[in-house]
Amino acid sequence: MSVLKNPNDNLKKAIDWIGKAAKKGAQVICLPELFRSPYFCQREDIKYFDLAETIPGPSTESISKIAAKKNVVVIVPIFEKRGKGLYHNSLAVINETGEIEGIYRKMHIPDDPAYYEKFYFTPGDLGYKSFKTTFGNIGTLICWDQWYPEAARITALQGADIIFYPTAIGWHPHEKAEHGKPQFDSWKTVQRGHAIANGVYVAAVNRVGLETQTDDSAGIEFWGASFVADPQGVVIAEASTDKEEILLAEIDMDRIEYIRRNWPFLRDRRIDSYNEIQKRFID
Repeated sequence: MSVLKNPNDNLKKAIDWIGKAAKKGAQVICLPELFRSPYFCQREDIKYFDLAETIPGPSTESISKIAAKKNVVVIVPIFEKRGKGLYHNSLAVINETGEIEGIYRKMHIPDDPAYYEKFYFTPGDLGYKSFKTTFGNIGTLICWDQWYPEAARITALQGADIIFYPTAIGWHPHEKAEHGKPQFDSWKTVQRGHAIANGVYVAAVNRVGLETQTDDSAGIEFWGASFVADPQGVVIAEASTDKEEILLAEIDMDRIEYIRRNWPFLRDRRIDSYNEIQKRFID
């Protein structure tokens, strides 16, 4: 998706795209991170807290109706207002009957130039999640989570067949010429690595377009390029960098079993030797 200024317009657009995806045969549908508004984390401004909503709330209530009507599961990213002064970068998984199957709250919160998320979001406290649905076990992580192998591993160990990463990531325009290609390659490679290391499918769902918040801001050029990788890291579907579209991919449960039999990484893990991973750094 590209994102409009008005949150209600973005919700209507998302519902329209969900209907189109369902018509094409999609069973599990994922929207990009914080899809209801432009990426406001480019600046620190308390007025943007007004964009937050509860779960259940307007987004889940509206999308629950289309999910039940079309008999699909929808992953709905939300700027969650949990309480007064307490906010999360979250998502709700809505099942094919329109009920909320569960909530995931983003665990890793970045604080980088134009990605000032620590100002807005409290780190997640629900842990890592795999949701059992009619169409398979759905693991969910969000954007910055996608750089952490520990998050993917724990999600896979909970039975996820596919890990969805709703995302809002792109270039600072002034860096694109020098750093653009290696940045993009790193983003894609690390997620393909999660698919391989855990024997799961991975789906990264990004937004597209240049978004600026002020006239003197260079903004962020979101690079789109949503993709799905299979358990061997093979990219089986990939979107364009500059237009809205539905990316449809088929998940083969038998392939997960086949790959894990041949690459038995989960079998050979030395769980008795990993205690040091719980330390911030080993001096």
